[in-house]
Amino acid sequence: MHGAGVIEKIEDRKILGETRRYYVLKIPCGDMEVMIPTDNSGQIGIRSVVSEEHLTQVLDMMEEGSSVMPNNWNRRFRENMDKLKTGEIENVAEVVRNLMRVDREKKLSTGEKKMLANARQILISEIIMVKNVDQETASDMISAAV
Repeated sequence: MHGAGVIEKIEDRKILGETRRYYVLKIPCGDMEVMIPTDNSGQIGIRSVVSEEHLTQVLDMMEEGSSVMPNNWNRRFRENMDKLKTGEIENVAEVVRNLMRVDREKKLSTGEKKMLANARQILISEIIMVKNVDQETASDMISAAV
């Protein structure tokens, strides 16, 4: 849910009396640092960034038609949140594409605006890591694809 990052170090930390080993990730967007326990990193969605070829396929997918979504914003919000929680880049791109298009036709709810901003940041961070571009260029790539 934070986007792509680089593992800068692995360190042991004592939290609430328990010493655990953590990955310390640097997230390029927002200059954020995230700590993730190494023992359950697979369960919480840590994965390698996608290949450049895979990213190209994802951006191509964003040019396709929107997915069928519920008209009710609350139901649409829940479905999109479930997609984001998978951590799969295709799902994140689908949420970005669909919400950007809904926003063009009618205004999004406040919750969906925040969701779109978060999903867009996740996708931007992946593009930055794969393409080695700056944040503005990555954002432009998304806008051009949609």
